Amino acid sequence: MTSLTSAPPASRTSPERTPRSRLRFWRSPAGQPRWARPALLGIAALAALLYTWNITSSGFAPYYSMAARSMSVSWEAFLFTSLDPSATLTLDKIGGFLWPQALSARIFGFHDWALVLPQCVMGVISVLVMYRLVRRWQGPAAGLLAAGLLTVTPVAASMFGHAMLDGSVTMCLVLAADQYQRAVRSARLRSLLLCGLWIGLGFQAKMMEAWVIVPALFVGYVVAAPVRLRRRLGQLALAGALMFTVSLSWVALMTFTPERDRPYVDGSTDNSAAAMVFGYNGFNRLHAGLVDGAAPVSGNGLWGSGGASRTPPPTGSGGTSRTPPRTDSDARPDGTDAADGRDQGGTARRPSGAPSDGPSGAPSGRPSDGPSSAPSNGPSGAPSGRQSPAPSGAQPDGSTGAPSENTDRKGRAGAAPAGRQVGSEAPSRTSLWLKLLRSPRLTPQIAWLYPLALISLAMGLARHRQAPRTHPGRAGHLMWGTWLVTAAAVLSALGNLPHTAYVAILAPPLTALSAAGTVALWRAHRAAAGGPRAWLLPAVVAAEAGWTIHLASKHVDFAPWLIPLLVAATLVAVLALAPFVASRRTVLVGLLAGCVAMFAAPTAWSLSVLNERYGGSAVDAYAGPGNDPRISTGTRTVRASDVRVPTTPTPTQSSLLEYVEEHDGAAKYAFSTESWEASAPYVYAKGTPVLPLAGLHADTLTLTEYRHLVATGDLRFALVTAAGTKTSKISSWVASACAEVDPRAYGATGRGGDQAPAQTLYHCEPSDATSH
Repeated sequence: MTSLTSAPPASRTSPERTPRSRLRFWRSPAGQPRWARPALLGIAALAALLYTWNITSSGFAPYYSMAARSMSVSWEAFLFTSLDPSATLTLDKIGGFLWPQALSARIFGFHDWALVLPQCVMGVISVLVMYRLVRRWQGPAAGLLAAGLLTVTPVAASMFGHAMLDGSVTMCLVLAADQYQRAVRSARLRSLLLCGLWIGLGFQAKMMEAWVIVPALFVGYVVAAPVRLRRRLGQLALAGALMFTVSLSWVALMTFTPERDRPYVDGSTDNSAAAMVFGYNGFNRLHAGLVDGAAPVSGNGLWGSGGASRTPPPTGSGGTSRTPPRTDSDARPDGTDAADGRDQGGTARRPSGAPSDGPSGAPSGRPSDGPSSAPSNGPSGAPSGRQSPAPSGAQPDGSTGAPSENTDRKGRAGAAPAGRQVGSEAPSRTSLWLKLLRSPRLTPQIAWLYPLALISLAMGLARHRQAPRTHPGRAGHLMWGTWLVTAAAVLSALGNLPHTAYVAILAPPLTALSAAGTVALWRAHRAAAGGPRAWLLPAVVAAEAGWTIHLASKHVDFAPWLIPLLVAATLVAVLALAPFVASRRTVLVGLLAGCVAMFAAPTAWSLSVLNERYGGSAVDAYAGPGNDPRISTGTRTVRASDVRVPTTPTPTQSSLLEYVEEHDGAAKYAFSTESWEASAPYVYAKGTPVLPLAGLHADTLTLTEYRHLVATGDLRFALVTAAGTKTSKISSWVASACAEVDPRAYGATGRGGDQAPAQTLYHCEPSDATSH
């Protein structure tokens, strides 16, 4: 019987390498074909080209880029992954994915390309490691094909070219799989520990998503490691302990550091890192209220009815209630959901020495004194995030005027009517379960290789039914197959995915299985020597090509030549690979045509990132057509990629900042703003220690705490809006107790399109805190 995973045939390999030859990196190592290393370098060069092509215009994701800027100027903010330079408030997730970006910005300066550069490097590393992984498993030809397929996976081509979370976790999981492969072959504890380390680091990048790979590694090692079961389980226990230790290190840091000495944890209602990680960003995504203390989560999970955490939103007599939970329909204009940019209630870190109106971090009872309902006139959460001059009429806080009717619950402009992208409809529960197969937004980014990968998995497992327990072929299929199934199940259970980049965790198993299957089918076809089994390869090519044509047919205007090419290549492949064809040259032509039929479409989608129009944005990864949603900016409907976020201060903002720096004395904070958006231009400019009075899900201070900062001289200036004085106790107190600064003092002349500020600057003396 012909095996689909038989050992690769003997090929011409490179001779033993000498010290001098090791300097010639383009030459293949000993034991590998001469063509392997040059081909790999070519694939890596293509990956680098795709990932860096738009590096200078990749843009900023406003929320995350503000945190990266803060972390680049403050080691305290770097450690705690804080949103602001003074480390008052964390992100609503672990910000480990921002550590490389912050270091890059610290070295090269705060530019969009400096934030993207680490992601590009991670992408190339992922491609190189994928080659090594699959080469060990199925030979160099399969390794090269896997590396090439990962390079031209559309979501990866866009994701690694932007500063976002998913590139970091993808690289970490590929490196974890690489170490697992070493461990399962040799039963070396060191390799298994390194595997656990990489998963733990991936957890710092995207929390529980990194654990998606754990079932695959556990099953593969228990089944195939070449030692006794007791030792296998013991080694897994040690590696698991290391994985959990590294994974939970940031949570432990936040848990055991006194609350007065660390930022408040956004994404929680009780200042709990565990609630934020495992509730708001974890189990509450599957079913609302599973973890107490988490910020309210919209009901995306397919087992949950939606709604908030079981911890009731706090309200207070004499003050406004905390920001009410948002629903699925309350989408932000950058396309994010509650995990990536929604506004919920909560409390935030109290500066050291500030008196408390109640138990530290307690959500109960105290009024919402922050500006949770105040309009934010800072930069909007626009989806493109690309740098551009502020629009005409921009204000010192980055606004272009009063909030429109299309605002979110904090008054920020940009949410489309009914809160959804224009033209979208609420999906049914069935369609959510099947979104990886049917979603027009997701399938062009990841779904091209589904049939080939699944056929390869089924055939590989079937062929190894009688193989020894430790057979590397079966171990590989178990690991990759379990990874694929687990990740697909989790993504399906999460319901509506807010970003296409989520599906990137499917790319490594899909490309590995597809590459292994293609090479194994080719070997089996040659071994069949014209027998009935020779029909297997052309049949698989036809099935895969049919699925590819089905997906491509939904975008016929994108590349009109593509479907005719796919049809022609499929016909040539099926005929040339038929068993009755004896000519070796004709069979090779059939193989080439089959590869074109199966892989030309995802390649075309990926190469489209060379056109900036199809390259995705800083807040979502997509290549090709059909994924640039149209959103409402409050006054008109535009493409998401056309909305640009100002990342440099306007002349008035610069003058305001200079004025404050000249007059703030030794204050800890330059000034306060009513929201993180209003703080962003000043943080972008110089990493200014601005105090945002609200994050995404938390208000920062009570009025008592705010007055304490003024009384101690830590805060002398405040930017407030007219609307804020009506909805926020703090803004109302500032307007009544502090002195308004004449806008002309910082250059708001109203000439040249730089209008008088929508936010008013106030100067507060320590005596104001006690006299009012």
